[in-house]
Order: sequence, then C-alpha cells, then structure tokens
Amino acid sequence: MTNLATHPEAILRHGEALPFVSFGEGNSLQLLHVDLAAGVWTVRAHFSAGLTVQTHRHTGAVHAFTNAGSWHYLEYPNDINLPGSYLFEPAGSVHTLHVPASNTETTDIWFIINGANLNLDADGNIVSVSDAHSVLDRYRAACAEQHGLADPPVVVFGA
Repeated sequence: MTNLATHPEAILRHGEALPFVSFGEGNSLQLLHVDLAAGVWTVRAHFSAGLTVQTHRHTGAVHAFTNAGSWHYLEYPNDINLPGSYLFEPAGSVHTLHVPASNTETTDIWFIINGANLNLDADGNIVSVSDAHSVLDRYRAACAEQHGLADPPVVVFGA
C-alpha cells in the first residue's frame, strides 16, 4: 500500500477563487497555474465576438482546448476551432487569433503555454514579451485593481 503522507497532494482551485481580469476590450483572463522554473503557464481566456488578438509567436509549444464559441487564426481561415476542439501549436508558429463577429456567445478557451509569447508588429518585430513571470505579475496586479484581491491563489511552482 502506498503511504500518501510521502507524496505531494493534489491542489484544487474552484473557479470563483481565481477571478477573470480584463486585459483589454473583449479579452479577459483567469490564470490557473504557473511553473516559474519551467516557464509554463495555464490560462483560461474569454474573448468577445469580433476580437482579434495581436499577431504573436510562441517560443514553446501551446495546447488549446475550446469550451465555447468559435475562433480561428487569420493565417488559417478554414481551420475553425469549435467547442470540444483541441489545437496544438508547435514552438515558433506565428498566428493571429480572431473571434468571428457572428459569435453569439463568449469564446472560452484553455491554453497551456510553454515558454514566452512574443507579440509582433506588422513587420514581424517583437514589441512585447509575456512569460510565466510577467503574466503572474500582471494577473496579481489586475486582481488587486479590479477585484480587491491582492494575492489570488494561483497554483505556483518553481518560485
């Protein structure tokens, strides 16, 4: 029989413990988990109809699972993500997330992001970088500002 006292415990967070925070018009985010040493972050994002996210490139692989709504990358207009869809993005892929204006509900997506998100201008130049450290800092600041919650219980490893 396994001695459970010698093993790490599972960590549960209920949805209401980690509020969604606005990161711009039509874009809100719930940060669930960060591994600062490994550079991995898990977020749940809500996107409004008609939203287009800045073109970006990831330094590591990304896994996306769509819960509600629909979306696609402008670079791949025929690959529509619908509820239940899983999308794998290999490191280095460049894309521009777009939510159709015809959506009648909020688009709800879970992302597991490895490495950094490099936001690009029209010429492909890096204009900003988001990673596990910066997203955790921004989420905490937004929780304090928007919800009066100074230290949201994000699951943090590698601190």
